[in-house]
Amino acid sequence: MTQQVDTQPASTKSVPPHSRPYLRPTRLLTHSEPSRLHPSVLAEAERRAASIQLRVADAITAFAGSMNFVYLHVLLFAVWMLVFEQSPWPTLTLIVSLEAIFLSTFVMIGQNRQAAFQQAKADHDYNAQEQLLEENTKLTRTIHELTRQIHEHILLDTAASASRKPATSTENEPGKP
Repeated sequence: MTQQVDTQPASTKSVPPHSRPYLRPTRLLTHSEPSRLHPSVLAEAERRAASIQLRVADAITAFAGSMNFVYLHVLLFAVWMLVFEQSPWPTLTLIVSLEAIFLSTFVMIGQNRQAAFQQAKADHDYNAQEQLLEENTKLTRTIHELTRQIHEHILLDTAASASRKPATSTENEPGKP
């Protein structure tokens, strides 16, 4: 009996689009090859995975941005309205308002985090492009210099052959010693 070995990297395995747990920094670092990640993505994931506070924020925003969060709230609100309180649900209103305050804070934290990440990625990309531009400019100048030298060499060879041809052509003329 042969045993099949899974050679496909974790980052390329098919994951349903609604479930992307590898986007959380700790999972991103464990489920993908570092060489396949953008350096800014890798640095940000390592920074976020190193801090307990940032890991908690990532876990909360991952859950708050899922359909499980919506289903849980629909269920809790329905139970609360039908079982615990009668109209007009003053305690539920207070709880929902407090939750909205905290969730909006997490949304702003996420936006700030995303903006900082995008800036770091843009800075890295800019520096990489500038380095490539500098390397390409040096290569272009080197190619230009080599082309000039080859052209010069060909012109010298052509001039030297042209100056030697008349001397050799008169020596080989028939009837002349």
